Amino acid sequence: MKRVVIGANAHAVLSKALLLRRPDLEVRGRRYTDVTEDDLHWGEAYLGFRRPPVAGMGNIRWVHCTGAGVDAWLFPEELPRDILLTRTAESFGPMIAEWALARALAFSQQLGAVAQDQQQRRWQHRDVTMLRGTRVVIVGTGDVGSHVGRLFRALGCVVHGVSRSGLGDPEVFSSCSTAASLATEAAKADWLIVTLPLTAATRGMVGRGVLEACRGAVLMNAGRGAVVDESLIPEALDKGWLRGAALDVFDVEPLPQESPLWDDPRVVISPHISGPTTPIAALDGFLDCLNALERGEQPLTVVDRDRQY
Repeated sequence: MKRVVIGANAHAVLSKALLLRRPDLEVRGRRYTDVTEDDLHWGEAYLGFRRPPVAGMGNIRWVHCTGAGVDAWLFPEELPRDILLTRTAESFGPMIAEWALARALAFSQQLGAVAQDQQQRRWQHRDVTMLRGTRVVIVGTGDVGSHVGRLFRALGCVVHGVSRSGLGDPEVFSSCSTAASLATEAAKADWLIVTLPLTAATRGMVGRGVLEACRGAVLMNAGRGAVVDESLIPEALDKGWLRGAALDVFDVEPLPQESPLWDDPRVVISPHISGPTTPIAALDGFLDCLNALERGEQPLTVVDRDRQY
């Protein structure tokens, strides 16, 4: 495959870097929203995070997703299975772990309230707490969840994992269980951290049953918005099931202006920035897959269409 269509905000950087490393390729680059049907009929491989807003994929025979989550290529309509789908090998775990830790500290140290006190020149005592000794329940024990757990464990937290298999790195997780016990584990959590990809099995996993079981936990979601029933978060906060939420992903992005989450001081919102793709890693992952295909081998990061990741 010699003709590559790049659909990404960083298309100019990616195109230049790709041609420097593989001058034998032909490249067309645009923002994914500007990719045309003509581009896709011209191209053979597509590099990008999201599906272009056109009908079909033209002559494209291989899609390389620049994110770890490939739900944009599976929902609401699955990419045809005769098109190879691979994903980046970049680890987003270290950055997402720092994102989660920053928010845990913001809640435990009451940084939002302290900032308001400063703005109003108010000297107000605050009963801040430590993370040490608190219980962290991480939903998803793969690369991202393991990095998050490792960081919290280093600060003295008790870290429990929930996963499809009920397994996780024993050096990170003091215990693990399957998703069937999520509500039971959520009831014990001080911090409920979601790092799951979106699949048919994970959609709505953190729903009413799980949220009702919580006893004042802080919910963090850095996986995919639709894994959590977002519409229930205001009720969960008002009823004390949750004492706060830190959300980086949403069912609809950008988060609609009319969402009540914007104005709730118990909610910390970030615009899907907990683990951004880096252009160099995206390109490295693409070239690793291309080199494997040219050797007649299956790339290591082929997406399992049945497991959906």
